[in-house]
Amino acid sequence: MKRFRRVYIEISNICNLQCTFCPEVERPKQVMSQAQFKQVLTDVAPHTDEVCLHLMGEPLSHPEFPAILAECTRQEMPVQLTTNGTLLGKFHSDVFFNSSLRQINFSLHSFKDNFPGKDWRPYLYEVLDFTKLALQEKPELYVNFRLWNLPTTTGMKDENQDFMDEIQGYFNIGVNERVDVAHRRSKNIIGRAYFHFDTRFEWPSLTAPFISEKGFCHALSQHVGIHADGRVVACCLDKEAGNKLGNVFELPFGQIMGLELTQKMHEGFQKGQLVTDLCQRCTFISRFKKSPLPVSL
Repeated sequence: MKRFRRVYIEISNICNLQCTFCPEVERPKQVMSQAQFKQVLTDVAPHTDEVCLHLMGEPLSHPEFPAILAECTRQEMPVQLTTNGTLLGKFHSDVFFNSSLRQINFSLHSFKDNFPGKDWRPYLYEVLDFTKLALQEKPELYVNFRLWNLPTTTGMKDENQDFMDEIQGYFNIGVNERVDVAHRRSKNIIGRAYFHFDTRFEWPSLTAPFISEKGFCHALSQHVGIHADGRVVACCLDKEAGNKLGNVFELPFGQIMGLELTQKMHEGFQKGQLVTDLCQRCTFISRFKKSPLPVSL
């Protein structure tokens, strides 16, 4: 078995939106070139079941996005893609359907957050038309409609109701709208299309208050991240490389996984110990106190 379920490869830390729930990137704006991506993908492929073309930034804004997706297909690497969906119309559907894309997550909650008062229907219907075509042309593709703005573990935020109503009407199907993300985050709509719910979370920061030295995390056992400049981080929420483990443009990925800090963090998580300042200030870890839920579908 490969060590990781997924490796997050940030092909760009530049986004065309600025959501209130997503902090601005403090790092210099950077895009990983197609040649660099090929190098990174070749390096991590023996270690992971799939790659996610995201950490920060909007992947569809990458100027070489079709070539990057094509490289994943060439190397037979399954891809999970997270996008706000506003740039979907830039690409012909073949870019997605004739590729190794396994799952696409549309962060629907991003639109109203950036464009309050604007008609959201044209945006939503572009996503829905894409999904309908995917159900016909690539039924094995998972499509998640993310609504990650719930205020608590139970209940539905009012601003999501029109999205929910419109999507159910589009597919002429009814879904039990009771939501409790502590027990179940996904609700099937049709085929492999799902609603995916979650509450808002705080991004970990070295300036946040100290919380605890005790805790468990899936980082370095299920997933790991790589920034656009090649820096390797243990967690997909480490947006500023607070826990830099190494750089894949300087040292092979496999060797970075064997370095002292990497091993120390990994062993600490397995023992319920948080060994770095960033982890000791992370509130997201509290979600894993009881039976951990999968990070995504």
